[in-house]
Amino acid sequence: MDISGNTVLITGGATGIGYAFAEYFLKTGNEVIICGRREERLLEAKKKHPEFQIKVCDVAKEADRNSLVEWATSNFDKLNILVNNAGVQRDVDFTKGVTEFLSGENEIRINLEATIILTGLFIPHLTGKKEASIINVSSGLGFIPVARMPVYSASKAGVHAFSMAIRQQLIKSGIKVFEVVPPAIESELNPEGRAKRGNFKIDLKPGEFVDAVMEGIKNNIFEIGYGMTAGLIKASREDLDKSFQQMNSHW
Repeated sequence: MDISGNTVLITGGATGIGYAFAEYFLKTGNEVIICGRREERLLEAKKKHPEFQIKVCDVAKEADRNSLVEWATSNFDKLNILVNNAGVQRDVDFTKGVTEFLSGENEIRINLEATIILTGLFIPHLTGKKEASIINVSSGLGFIPVARMPVYSASKAGVHAFSMAIRQQLIKSGIKVFEVVPPAIESELNPEGRAKRGNFKIDLKPGEFVDAVMEGIKNNIFEIGYGMTAGLIKASREDLDKSFQQMNSHW
């Protein structure tokens, strides 16, 4: 894949992995559009990089998704890369019933449903574009679920399965579908859960992850991990089950 001369839309592009993708694509000669729910974070990103195009959008809301697609396709005819990155993560304890799940942000709607629907909405526009690509951000927890984050794990497993299936569907259209699989990365995901775990320190920076996976994207590797997740992609079921038991032994 040619990673310069493109027009790229990144959901959740003002912070974390999304912002690292935005900076990478900008420095490699692409037009970059970022969207997110928080206008102040988008404005902060644009202050650092005035070249960014920004759009406030909550990908969990149908009206916002439709508005994003109409705005992006009307104003950026050359748009040829969609990065489905927006996501949330929560600790949810179902031993207390369903109230905890229902009372917070819906990980299924934001992480999985939005990825599926935005992909479908943008496919007509992407079809026929040079280097047309969709990059879906899943997670190592989509391969090895963690008991304290069951819905997040399920949503990212769904992103993995969807990426595989839609990649096959789109072969004849010429649209490439990449899945990047982050391990734990320093980010704003799940601050409440991370605070509960106290000294749980994450050293991996989003930029380091993005720099590594973009090398794979350049070479048309369609499932790309980094560190421990590089092994998960090709792990046997036996190895995945063993890792699951180790990771969840203290639940």
